[in-house]
Amino acid sequence: MYNKEIKIALILAILSASIYLFSQGEIGYGIVVLLFMGLVVLSIFKDERILKAFYYLRKNDMPKAGVILSKVKHPEKMIKSQEAYYYYLNGLVLSQTQMNKAEKFFKKALTIGLRNDTDKAVAKLNLAGLAMSRRRKREATTLLTEVKKLDKHNMLEDQVKMLKQQLKRI
Repeated sequence: MYNKEIKIALILAILSASIYLFSQGEIGYGIVVLLFMGLVVLSIFKDERILKAFYYLRKNDMPKAGVILSKVKHPEKMIKSQEAYYYYLNGLVLSQTQMNKAEKFFKKALTIGLRNDTDKAVAKLNLAGLAMSRRRKREATTLLTEVKKLDKHNMLEDQVKMLKQQLKRI
């Protein structure tokens, strides 16, 4: 929610308060303050808005997820993995309505680098569907083979089969 610089300044202030509490013999309060500092450190690596957007996507509430993602002003200032997930989530939200923008977001997320193979597979599956809708059969088949390689738990098997059947019709 806040800038990284503000979070770092807050961490330093909390750390100094913790050191002061330890020096005064208030070990219990010092530990509690250190735990609070751990939450602030965690917020540097996990953006709150991305986590909220994931929550709303799991509840299938695309408009709320879109509103939360629209509040992010400068995604390029995020950590690279969080930036990749920002574009990935935007692609998922926009894949229902605006396919051109969704394709750009998915490609940008893949170039920056998603951490999870399943997320990469979902992004490539969506790109394959978009390529198929634009009659680009070769691109769609290569993306589907990449999806099969990335999908280790066979969670996307039904969607891949459905897209392959539709590719046969083209």
